[in-house]
Amino acid sequence: MSRTLSAPVTVAFDYTRSVGPVLGRFLTGLRDGQVVGARTSDGRVVVPPPEFDPVTHRATDDFVEVADTGTVTSWTWVPEPVAAQPFDRPFAFALVTLDGADVPLLHALDVSSPADVSTGMRVRVRWAAERVGAITDIACFEPDDGFETLAGARSSTTEAGEMVTGVITPVSLDYQYAASPEESAFYRGLAEGRILGQRCPVCHQVYVPPRSACPVDGVATTDEVELADRGTVTTFCIVNVPFLGQRITPPYVSAYVLLDGADIAFLHLILDVPAEEVRMGMRVEAVWKPREEWGTTIENISHFRPTGEPDADYDTYRNHL
Repeated sequence: MSRTLSAPVTVAFDYTRSVGPVLGRFLTGLRDGQVVGARTSDGRVVVPPPEFDPVTHRATDDFVEVADTGTVTSWTWVPEPVAAQPFDRPFAFALVTLDGADVPLLHALDVSSPADVSTGMRVRVRWAAERVGAITDIACFEPDDGFETLAGARSSTTEAGEMVTGVITPVSLDYQYAASPEESAFYRGLAEGRILGQRCPVCHQVYVPPRSACPVDGVATTDEVELADRGTVTTFCIVNVPFLGQRITPPYVSAYVLLDGADIAFLHLILDVPAEEVRMGMRVEAVWKPREEWGTTIENISHFRPTGEPDADYDTYRNHL
């Protein structure tokens, strides 16, 4: 059997959240060059401030400004930083108890080697040159040389007095996807302009994209089946809302297409027809990209379009919704 295919995959999006009045107070302070904590009912000052008191469970409302200097209480060395970490060179993560606080804050510590960091060492905040109201407004901690913070450290690029109400955090995950032998055959088939499925030897259902085992009978699929590139729309949705990275202008239709000879529908685009005219039972056919653009990907099929045939009878796809 031919070797299986694999490819690097990145899943990324911007996570947007509102922060509320407590974290908003903390982030607003960072933007303005201040570190704000909260005093809990047991007298401790916690940074960042908790939204609710851990003892009474009441909303936090006693805010305290603490110093931007402190003491390392624990640390770990990062010899090989990964993407999106604070530095692209070795550094330390440290728990720092800021002067005036009772609970440590976790952040990066910029030192050259493990020999340069120790529990009990004095450190101070290195503020980011431009601050927007995020934890990254603290660029890192650095060893405290005993000198005062440079004038202007509390300058801000955001209008003073404007409360931070939300943050946008980029989220990204990189991984290597390894296709099964059946999936690899499916992708190689697409590179040849063919759509391949796999049949269960017990119930005889044909799955496309193929599966290594039948989910109904729990046995390995055995027979490779070549399918037509036309089929029937079973269910669909009209996309009206724009989003980041969208390549097609709304409205457009994303639909499940049951290919002729298959027993499971797969998701693709329906274009070349007004969105409001798409319907269940509509007969459609694949529109392939130019051959020189083909690869081992389902994107070889640009989209599906109506064939002009009469709609399929409901009974022919009712069990595949």
